[in-house]
Amino acid sequence: MLPHAATTVATAAEDGVETMTTDEANRPVRRRVTLTGISSRAWEHPADRGALSALRELRGFDDVVKTFFGMWNERGFRLSYLAGSIRVDHRQYPRVYQRYTEAASTLDIAELPELFVTQSPVINGSAIGLDRPFIVITTGAVEKLDDDELRAMLGHELGHVRSGHAVYKTIMMILTNWAANLSWIPVGAIALRAIIAAMLEWWRKAELSADRAGLLAGQDPAASLRLLMKLAGGGDLSQIDTTAFLEQAAEYEGGGDLRDSIHKLGMTAWSTHPFPVARAAELRKWIDSGAYAQILGGDYPHRDSDGDASVTEDVKAAARSYREDFANSQDPLVGLLRRVGDGAADMAGTAAGRAMNWASEARRRGRAEGGGGGTEAG
Repeated sequence: MLPHAATTVATAAEDGVETMTTDEANRPVRRRVTLTGISSRAWEHPADRGALSALRELRGFDDVVKTFFGMWNERGFRLSYLAGSIRVDHRQYPRVYQRYTEAASTLDIAELPELFVTQSPVINGSAIGLDRPFIVITTGAVEKLDDDELRAMLGHELGHVRSGHAVYKTIMMILTNWAANLSWIPVGAIALRAIIAAMLEWWRKAELSADRAGLLAGQDPAASLRLLMKLAGGGDLSQIDTTAFLEQAAEYEGGGDLRDSIHKLGMTAWSTHPFPVARAAELRKWIDSGAYAQILGGDYPHRDSDGDASVTEDVKAAARSYREDFANSQDPLVGLLRRVGDGAADMAGTAAGRAMNWASEARRRGRAEGGGGGTEAG
C-alpha cells in the first residue's frame, strides 16, 4: 500500500454501488436547505437577467430561435452523445447520479435533464439544447472532483438549464460557426462578430449566475471555491492555498497598469467564460453581500411569481450593475476613464457656470443702458 493511501468503502446509491474514501465516509453530512419553488431569478446576475428579459420580450424572437434550430438538428446532436458517451443513471456512474439528484432536489427541480459523461481529461461541463436541454460533463470532472465539488458543478449546469441559458448558448455556438464560414464576406463577418461580441458579454455574466446556482445546490462555499481552484489548477489542491488564490483574484482585478488593462480586454473580449480567479472573486462578493444567506433563510423569488416580474426593472437592474462595476472597479483603465469623466464633468460645470454669469451680467448691463431699470423692448 502506498503511504497515506486511503482505503475505500462501498455505499449504496440507488440500485448501484459506488466507492468513497474513508475520509469522505467519515466526513459529517452537511444538511442542505431545500429551496422549495425557487425561481432562477434568485441566482441570476442582474446583467444576465436583464439580457434574458429583453430577449424574451422581443417580438418574434421565438420564431427566430426555432428557425435557428431548424438549421441545426438538436436530435442529431443528442444522438452523438447517446452513441459516444455514457448516459448517467442509477446503473451507470451511480456516484454522479446520486450527486445529481441531490443538487436537483435542493433546487427543487423535479424533472431531471438527461446527463452524459464524455471522455476528456479536462474538468468541464455544458448544457445544450432547446426543447429538451441536456447536460454533459467530462470524465475529468468525475475523476478529479470530490462529492461536494461535483454537486456544485452539477448545480451550476442545472442553473443554466433553469435560466434558459442552454437555448441562447446553443445559438451562440451556431453564430460562431457561421462567423467562421462567412469570414470571407467582410460585411457579413463584421455584423456577425458584433452580435457575437455582445452575446459573449452576456454569456460571461450567465456563468456568474450559474456559479451562484451551483453554490445554492451544494450550500458549501468552500466546495464551490475549490471547484474554481481545480478549474484553474487541474485538480490537485494539495499544494494550493485558498487565501493565495483569492489574492491572485485581487491582483488580476486591480493590479498592474494600463498595459495590463489592455491585455485583459484582449483576453476576455472573445472568451465565453470569466477566468476562474475572477469567478471566485465574484462569488465571494455575492456571499459577502448577504444575498446567499438571505436565500438560505427563505427570502427568495418563487417560480409562481415569474409572470409578475417587470422587464423594465430587470433592464434597469442590469444598468445599475454595470454602473456599480464601473464605479467600484480597481482596474487601472477603468480608473483613468472615471477620472477623465469626472474631469470632463467638472470642466462642463465650470463652463456652464461662467456662461450663466456672463449672460446674467449681459442682461444687467442691457437693462442699465436701456434706461435704468425700465422695461425692455419686446
